[in-house]
Amino acid sequence: MAFGCITSAESVLITQQSHEEIYRVLRNNKVVSEQKVVVVSVSPQSRASLAARYGLSSSEAGRRLTAFFKGLGVHHVFDTSFSRTFSLLESQREFVERFHRKEQDKQALPMLASACPGWICYAEKTHGEFILPYVSSTRSPQQMMGSLVKGFFAGQQGLNPQQIYHVTVMPCYDKKLEASRPDFYLEEADTREVDCVITSGEVLKMLEEEKVLLSDVEPAPLDTMFSSVCGDELLGHAGSGSGGYLHHVFTHAARQLFGEEVKELTYKTLKNKDFQEVTLERDGVVVLRFAATYGFRNIQNLVQKLKRGKSSYHFVEVMACPSGCLNGGGQVKPLPEQNNKELLQQVEDLYREERPLVPEEDQRVAELYQSWLQSVGEERARELLHTQYHAVEKATNGLLVKW
Repeated sequence: MAFGCITSAESVLITQQSHEEIYRVLRNNKVVSEQKVVVVSVSPQSRASLAARYGLSSSEAGRRLTAFFKGLGVHHVFDTSFSRTFSLLESQREFVERFHRKEQDKQALPMLASACPGWICYAEKTHGEFILPYVSSTRSPQQMMGSLVKGFFAGQQGLNPQQIYHVTVMPCYDKKLEASRPDFYLEEADTREVDCVITSGEVLKMLEEEKVLLSDVEPAPLDTMFSSVCGDELLGHAGSGSGGYLHHVFTHAARQLFGEEVKELTYKTLKNKDFQEVTLERDGVVVLRFAATYGFRNIQNLVQKLKRGKSSYHFVEVMACPSGCLNGGGQVKPLPEQNNKELLQQVEDLYREERPLVPEEDQRVAELYQSWLQSVGEERARELLHTQYHAVEKATNGLLVKW
């Protein structure tokens, strides 16, 4: 759960996003005049959470979720590991560019990962102008998928973005808030890039309402358009269960900046398991120092160090939830006989079973960089893959609601 505060207006935006809303759209679709193409994009963390509940592999859960959603009337089911490849590639590029200008720009480093909306909410509302220049401008996988679906996919299908209803399945309630950001609203088309976010737990609720066990659903072939697929298996990424940002940015930076091929990262646990460090040394000197910082207490320590000018990091993978996204507040809760630690380990094991794909080797993503992004021009491509942040004064926030 987020540790920022949300306004009453924001809480309304969030309550508008629910599985009931999806059912409403699907019902309306039976009335021809209101026909919408319904797209569901599922996160790998949610897939692993549902797989753990039903005793399936993550890819099996993916195939059965595809069948379940299509049985309800959904047209396409995509996988956000695919859009995460864009996020990882853009994060890698952004880091190298920041590293090169670190002497001229004192706020270029450390680059702080931006995929966690709970952390972004906190940064904007608590530390504003001080912290935001350090935050990566790269979009999260959810919002990369928003760009792909309402941009490239809409064009391919000859649709106005408004004719598409785009749902994402996420491990985290804060993703509802992220989807509601004005930055991700398409003014010309008068639509959001992601119309509705539901959590893993809400998908479980849908299955229960339909009186269906996911393990009993006959699997369907995976949609390959926006999914990283090999045969009938979904592919993932190396590194943490929160997207592997530290892993990929570190290996890319080591290669690009220092000509070092890092085959395996050695994580050093600092104060606790949610604060880990990875370094690259040359001739006894540390040339890259990265950290993964999860949970509120560790994030506060990081921010305080930054404020005192005492942070030695070049990059930090920041996540609001202890143990990261696999332990998100929207994940499926443990059964009465399970404890949270056991369940989390199970979800992690399922998540890691997926064969990792190196972002640079994803041919479909490389093709889209050529066909889609080069055709729109550099400035538009930057808009589609990056975002901006806004310092928020608490005093102007109106009624504050603790989330």
